[in-house]
Amino acid sequence: MEARDCAEHIRDRRHRLPVALVAGLHADARRAAVEGLLRTVPGSVALHHDLSTAVAGTVRRTVRDGGGLLDSGDAPLVNDCACCALREDLVPELVRLADDGLCRLAVVELWDSVEPQAMAEVVAALSGETLELTGVVTVVDPSLVVPYLTCGDDLAETGLAAAATDQRTVADTWARQVEYPPVLALAPPESGEDPDPDDLALLRQLHPTAHHVPVGSGALAAAAFAGFDIEAAAARQHPACALLPQDAEEHGVATAVWHRTRPFHPERLYAALEDLTCAAARSRGRFWLADRPDTLLSWDAAGGALCVENSGPWLAALPEAAWEMVPPMRRAAAALDWDAELGDRAQHLVFTSPGLDREALFALLESCLLTDAEYAAGREAWKGLPTAFDALLDPVS
Repeated sequence: MEARDCAEHIRDRRHRLPVALVAGLHADARRAAVEGLLRTVPGSVALHHDLSTAVAGTVRRTVRDGGGLLDSGDAPLVNDCACCALREDLVPELVRLADDGLCRLAVVELWDSVEPQAMAEVVAALSGETLELTGVVTVVDPSLVVPYLTCGDDLAETGLAAAATDQRTVADTWARQVEYPPVLALAPPESGEDPDPDDLALLRQLHPTAHHVPVGSGALAAAAFAGFDIEAAAARQHPACALLPQDAEEHGVATAVWHRTRPFHPERLYAALEDLTCAAARSRGRFWLADRPDTLLSWDAAGGALCVENSGPWLAALPEAAWEMVPPMRRAAAALDWDAELGDRAQHLVFTSPGLDREALFALLESCLLTDAEYAAGREAWKGLPTAFDALLDPVS
């Protein structure tokens, strides 16, 4: 983006301060992208909260522009949570910059393991006359795509936990960072050669609708001002209406979509969880169990770790009077899966990985469904099936 183009964006937004979030576990690539924005966009300022100092009871804040450091300070922990301290300290800083009227773009460089969705929703809640969330970008070093997506280490083991109770892994955190924003900024390889096509294929299949731009380019600056629909972004991530990838195969990387209406047998599925989780570097989607016919369950796996959660009722389990309160994207997603007998209840799971064995994976999934005889027995009989998922879905506090 040329300087005059940035100026036009700024004039259009009048008194509101544009805010762009830049996320990514690939710290060197992320920092390079932020520095590129500071050089490209006149009057831009970058805010960064270093959460690595949280063990000492504080979070370190820096504010800089293209010329270097402008300000720094410490923010105390809030509820023993570094991310809470970030939120409490970031908002006043953004408002101060907006009130000063000198900043043309506030670039919020998120710390390594901070996920962009949480911070985007914080900033968007304040958008109005003072602030406007205009861009969300995750920066990626393509050479690190496979190592990070397959890393099952806990963030705490790698010094990247944002709180003492943070139980996320490197792989699932990185996957959510990549799959949320509309733009991925790609860092150039240190060798100067083109990125490995296998790595780019994996990125494309993880987030097929993402726009890829080079770090340090005018296209990245344009993305910072492009605008951001917070509600649409959240809907894309919700398991009930997620825009899941389609079948694909490229450069040895494959995405396989498995869609069925018949429910899973809870005990057989539970016994197969480890094999299913390890069958692909990344898998996600929604599913249902015969003994919980009204509950939409989410499936989210990366790096060999699986998270299964109760995501509320299926639309078909709600009285029709309640449908008007359901977001339009949810109703549209339900319509795509609608079955005359079962409504929107469906197995919709997507697996993405290099070297994916589609036939073996699908055979294992099919073996976990109810048999013809079990299905014909009906819902009252299903309720008597072994409740294998109670420990995951109804943990004792």
